[in-house]
Amino acid sequence: MHMYDILNRKRLGKALSRQEIEYFVRGCTTGEIPDYQLSALLMAICIQGMNEEETAWLTMAMARSGQMADLSHIPGIKVDKHSTGGVGDKVTLVAAPLAAACGVTVAKMSGRGLGYTGGTIDKLESIPGFTTQLPPETFADIAGTVGVCIVSQSGELAPADKKLYALRDVTATVESLPLIASSIMSKKLAGGSDCIVLDVKTGSGAFMKTLEDSRALARAMVSIGSQAGKPTAALITDMNRPLGMTVGNALEMEEACQVLCGQGPEDVRRLSVAVASAMVWLAKKASGMEEAQALVEEKLRDGSARERMEEMIRRQGGDPEVVRHPECLPQGRVSRQVLAASSGWLGAMDTQGIGRCSVLLGAGREKKDSPLDYGAGIRFAKTLGSCVEKGEVLATVYAETEQIAEEGAKVLEKALRIAPVPLEIPPLFYDWITEKDVKKK
Repeated sequence: MHMYDILNRKRLGKALSRQEIEYFVRGCTTGEIPDYQLSALLMAICIQGMNEEETAWLTMAMARSGQMADLSHIPGIKVDKHSTGGVGDKVTLVAAPLAAACGVTVAKMSGRGLGYTGGTIDKLESIPGFTTQLPPETFADIAGTVGVCIVSQSGELAPADKKLYALRDVTATVESLPLIASSIMSKKLAGGSDCIVLDVKTGSGAFMKTLEDSRALARAMVSIGSQAGKPTAALITDMNRPLGMTVGNALEMEEACQVLCGQGPEDVRRLSVAVASAMVWLAKKASGMEEAQALVEEKLRDGSARERMEEMIRRQGGDPEVVRHPECLPQGRVSRQVLAASSGWLGAMDTQGIGRCSVLLGAGREKKDSPLDYGAGIRFAKTLGSCVEKGEVLATVYAETEQIAEEGAKVLEKALRIAPVPLEIPPLFYDWITEKDVKKK
């Protein structure tokens, strides 16, 4: 088998065989295939695409390129949850303990944030003493007894994806549906869970800007999961605005705790309940989504989910008091308010601009090794569609220095637009895709 022949076949738009895909992924992992040939194949895939079988084979080959987590010794059906990334997305922090309170086992490996997409691990590490690096036996023990444990993703998971993603980033081949789907799902399959729930974002602050593209990505990932024998379902949700009222690690942790305590923003609560309900349904703890949602709502009301979060935090070295007393979390040293320049309605929230502001403030990373300021971020006083008066506070930014706070406030001011008339607010949910929907195609 020769890489030249594989390149030529894909350049001509022909489907690659399973053996050819496994050959190039193996060569990528070992370094036997040079970067220029890997880059050429990525460009050919980007232009010519891949069919469902090719995409599934590529995903499995990348998943098997490194360590495959074995969670079989942890009791119960293990369900993983993944979001394609958004601004203010703290749903995992609520949905995971919610699902655990319903009898689902959530043994989750999460990533750190890069750019304006925040990472669950960074948010959890804003809790004093909390550790996301645990020995495998401790991880298994906490997941098995508490029902939920969230740790940082091992560098040994899907190393081929890491190499190919770095090449895609510098060769203008990031925006390819089969490459995006296989990249996400290879890490999910390597994570070892039995079922997978996906939250696919759509809109200005999402990777997929249109509903059509988001649906296509969701269907592709559900199909991959199905072919790999892992029941998978996907929600398509809005990212034309930040989720909730905060952006930033400690601020989002605080908001997640508020929801677990029966308070917090309604959109965070609704989406967290929807995701947790899907996890409960896939784990066969309920006969349908209505029954699953009723169970999830009950566990949120009676405090069971909050107790799971408190116990997970305690077992992972953190102070469980932060759940009921989030003032224990880090807080930005300096704050600046952003005021409405005119009266009207908050008609647009440029989610990407808000994300860039959070990075500037220190809440996100421009590079993988960039340090974080856990107390930095944004707290909104108004939501999309709110009526505002000139001079009213729209948001407050938090940072370490006066200069950073001033710069952040200026960037945020440009991202919030006042409209003279009320505008239509996009829905929070757009679609729900299961294996049945994919098989109908």
